[in-house]
Order: sequence, then C-alpha cells, then structure tokens
Amino acid sequence: MSSAEAAARTIFLNRTCFNGLYRVNRAGRFNVPFGGYKNPRILDTDNLFAVSQSLQGVQILVGDYKTVLAGQAKPGDLVFLDPPYLPVSEYSDFKRYTKEQFFEEDHVELAAEVRRLHELGCFVILTNSNHPLVHDLYKGFRIDVFQTKRHISSRADRRNGEDVVVTIPPKQRFSLRLLPEPLDDQTLLFPTTRFMGSKSKLLTDIWSVASQFDYQNVVDLFAGSGIVSYMFKAKGKNVLANDYMAFSANTAKALVENSCETLPIAKAKQLVSTRFDNDSFVETTFAGLYYTDEDNRFIDSMRAGISKIRNPHQRAIAMAALIRACLKKRPRGIFTYTGTRYDDGRRDLQISFAEHFLEAVQLLNAAVFDNGGLSWSRLGDAMAVPTKEDALVYIDPPYYSPLSDNEYVRRYHFVEGLARDWQGVEIQRHTLTKKFKSYPTPFSSRTGAHEAFDRLFRRHRNSVLVVSYSSNSLPTLDEMVTLMSRHKRHVEVIPVNHRYSFGNQAHKVGNNRNEVLEYLFVGF
Repeated sequence: MSSAEAAARTIFLNRTCFNGLYRVNRAGRFNVPFGGYKNPRILDTDNLFAVSQSLQGVQILVGDYKTVLAGQAKPGDLVFLDPPYLPVSEYSDFKRYTKEQFFEEDHVELAAEVRRLHELGCFVILTNSNHPLVHDLYKGFRIDVFQTKRHISSRADRRNGEDVVVTIPPKQRFSLRLLPEPLDDQTLLFPTTRFMGSKSKLLTDIWSVASQFDYQNVVDLFAGSGIVSYMFKAKGKNVLANDYMAFSANTAKALVENSCETLPIAKAKQLVSTRFDNDSFVETTFAGLYYTDEDNRFIDSMRAGISKIRNPHQRAIAMAALIRACLKKRPRGIFTYTGTRYDDGRRDLQISFAEHFLEAVQLLNAAVFDNGGLSWSRLGDAMAVPTKEDALVYIDPPYYSPLSDNEYVRRYHFVEGLARDWQGVEIQRHTLTKKFKSYPTPFSSRTGAHEAFDRLFRRHRNSVLVVSYSSNSLPTLDEMVTLMSRHKRHVEVIPVNHRYSFGNQAHKVGNNRNEVLEYLFVGF
C-alpha cells in the first residue's frame, strides 16, 4: 500500500475495531474484532486537515526510544515519555503485557535513561500507572497521582484507575565563579619559577571550582612545580602531592609535606663556604655544556654537603634551593641546548650560584607553614597512587599534542639527575646535552593518553575529579567528556583563557601558538 492508503486503513481500523485497540497475533497480523458501533466517524476531514497543518515542520522518527534520545535530546529540551504501563491489576500479566515485551527490567532501564536526560539538562515528563516500582524508580522527583478512567477495557469494573505524572527538571548547574580573585597571602609565598606547564596563573580558577565541593583530602597526581598542592594546603586541606619527577617530589617534600622545619641560614652559609670532598661528577660529565667549570665544581661540592644533612625536610629545602639556583642560572631555565646563546643580561644570569642558593633558602624557609593537617610528598607512578576517602583528585598530566612533545625529562634532565644524584638513570653520553632516557609514560601517545585517563577516572571514581587540560591536546574535549562520563554521573567543562609562559620549541619562541584554551573538566 502507499503511505496514504496505509494511513487511511489505520484510521478505519481504529474507528471500527473494539475500543480502538491495535493488537496483532504471533504472525504480526491485526486481530482485534469489530466494535459494533452504529455510526463510527471514520472520515473527519476538518480534523485531518487541522492535524496535518499542526504537523508541518515536525520530524517523526520510528525507532527504539534510547536510540532516538541519544541522537536527538539536547540540554534545554522537553522530553515526554509515555511507556507501556506497569500492570497494577490482578488480571494483568506482570511480566509480559505488550507484544514488545516491555518488562519490569525495561522500566528500570527507562529510569536510568531519564536520569541521564536529567543530568544532560533536559526537562522530562513521564507518565505511568500508580505502581510502587514507579515511586521507587523516581524517588526524589515530583510524582503526582491522578484518578483516570480507562476506555479500552471490556469490563466496566476495570475502567477506573490511577495514573502518575513524574516531573523531572534539569540537573541544576553549578554557578561557577571564574572571576579573578586575589590569592591568599600564604599561597603568594610559594617561590615560583618558569616551569613547563605550571598552573600558577590558573590558581584562582582552580580554587573557584574546587571550593564548591565538600572534602578534606586532595590528591594531586601530577604535582609538577608543586604550586597547586601548596595552594590546597594553604586552604587547609590534607594534600598528597605525587610526581614521577624526583625534583618535583623534592619540592613537594620541602613545602607541602614539611610543616615546621627550616634550613638555618648559618647552615646554608656553611654549605656555600665549605668545599666538600666529592666525585666531581658534574664537573667531568657536563664540562662546557651548561655552566662554567667553577660553577660545576660548586654544584659538586653542594651535592656532597647536602647529602650529609640528616633532617629529611632540611635536606629537601637545601636540594630545592640548589635546583632553583640551577634553573635561575640557566637561560630559559631548560637543558635542551648547550651554551649561553640566550643570555640576555638579566640579573639571574649575572649573580653567583652562592647568591642564588642563599636567596632561594630564604624564600623556601619563608614558605614553610603548618596548616594543622597532614600532607605527604610521593615519588612514583600516578597510576599507582592509592585512593582516598573524602577526596578531590586534581589531574594535570603531561599534555599529548601532535604539535609538540611533552617530555619533561628532556627539558629538565640536569636538575632531575641532580635530585636523584644520577642514580638509576642511564646517561646517553652520545647526545650533545648528555641527557638520560625519558621515563616511560602512557601520555606520550594519543592511544596511551586515552587509556590512561580512563584508568585514572575509574580508579578515583569515588572522588571529585578536576582535570586541567589544553585545547590543543588529545584526547579532544568531547572524548574527555565521554571518558569521564563513564565513571562520573555529572561532568562539566569550564574553558579558561590562558597563555603559556614560554615556547614549546626553541625555534618557535614568540610564534608557537601558545595562546590556547585551558579546560577544567569537573566530574562528580
């Protein structure tokens, strides 16, 4: 039949069959008897034209409701759902009451889909019978009960019933505050450096999001410079600062884990003025590469002197000060090139290592404080960090991008070796910079990053998740939302304008597409 003929026959059947039912047998053929009406109104021309006019521009789809909603429903939409009702009568078959076999478990699936629409931001209205399961499935939402009269039952005593209308508003969104706010005085004491990927300029944005949740513990999986961990500590949180780079973990030990120990200035001056017996490792291995011979001898002496400090937090402060001196005395603060061709005459490049070290000790000492809690520094794989109760997990991994690499070891191998005393690393002596092999990380490829995020989100699914990520990185924004949505009921994305402090590659300084959107993905 043509579509018009099929429609006409459907109207004829509806108007003349028993109670307007549509039912088929096992062969799929219509099997409702005649209704015995005296004068059925089959052709209502005015009504047909009015309905036709109303449906102009309307899209009608045939398909499974979940498939349709997955492809069509958008935030702000109104979704009306009128599923096959749950049976409430003794005359009903509880398990199978339609040809499509819409069972009790199907209603459970429907409720899950309704909650997804709620999280998505849709307005939902759902009807059903006044059955206990309906009240259980939609607990927490408005449920109105209405007395109704059925028109399709063959027995008059079964034509009275009760329907429910469930009203589900969109999930209320956060009122996120991303307005610039002054940092607290304690956070401002953190000694910043030009560190790749540092979030020093995003602290107010990170805190404006994090402050809207209730938690006491923070897990910073990729602590990096340590400034985010330090900021959370300044806000009174217990912080676990983790990083796979030893010099990062050392900074966290000095300023996040440490609550009371400072390095006495007299001891710091003694370290500078004493020439400690040493193995001359830096002087012989890196001669002529980064610093003068005298500077290399100073670093070797300091390595030996710092190793003699027994107090672990004082030792961490001393090592952090030496590392800071090395970064300050290095043009652009990285070790991907040799020589001093980027020497622009700034003060940091003119003063001595000893002066740098003593200034750094004073800055680090001033930043030590006790927030009344308990924090830790951990050196290790982020994938193995233990989960914590009552926690917010902050994730700022090495960004994978086809436009640049994310090898922190390549940029900071010298200070990383210094923090490890070059133990457990294999220096690639054939290379010009005498770097050592980068640590294996799943974030060095698109596939690896995708799988790593999935593992981290699954592992910490019972915590609030806050992820910093760049718009020029992979996985993409949509992929990140999909990944996080597997493990968190609600995901929000907050874009933040951000310009990176220096170029990713030497030949792209000043022309390296460093103005990007930084995203904060929030899962809870």
